[in-house]
Amino acid sequence: MEYHKQTADTRSVKSYKKIIFLVILISLLGSLPLFSYLITYKEQYYKLYHVHYQQYPDDVIENIYWLEKAAKADFANPQYALAKITDKTDWEKYRYLFMMHINLKLVEQHLRLGRTWDKKIAYFYDAPWKEEYLRDLETAKTCYATGLHYWKEAKLWAEKAGMKKFNFMYLTDIQNWEDEKHRIETGKLDYEKTINRELERIEKVISQYLEMDENTY
Repeated sequence: MEYHKQTADTRSVKSYKKIIFLVILISLLGSLPLFSYLITYKEQYYKLYHVHYQQYPDDVIENIYWLEKAAKADFANPQYALAKITDKTDWEKYRYLFMMHINLKLVEQHLRLGRTWDKKIAYFYDAPWKEEYLRDLETAKTCYATGLHYWKEAKLWAEKAGMKKFNFMYLTDIQNWEDEKHRIETGKLDYEKTINRELERIEKVISQYLEMDENTY
């Protein structure tokens, strides 16, 4: 039973990601300026990620696109890293921290995207539009579930960056990434708890909508 549930969830996330990237490609091809240099490496893609004071869904989707590209691309030569690299140990830890940070940003962006469709409360007068709200809630669920996937990835990379051989070694140029790792290790940063709480709430709201009928209001 659990296996089938996990398989269904995985298919849902994959389907959601395909839809998102089709939307992204169509919008980017028409709106983004041509770049004067070839974008190849993680660091280049990461620099295209940006957070607006007020992020609209299109901004979030664009950020997800660049972060996904960064996660899949190769690292640039160490001399072009976002931190000073002096030896192979620095280089190894830098790569782990980079991947951890990218996955954390993907968690955050999926949480932002999920809130676009998240109907936090089912009001009795929503009954005439319950089917629409149910579709929106399923989309929000998929966004949050995708964020949970990236959180698990971030934890794995944080664990690698926290190996014993890296004790007392800090990459000060990316101190905020080091801080993120520490917060994950100490449990102060725990997106799994946050996301699971949101998923449980959504299930309750969905149940309330499913119980609505023409006699609800």
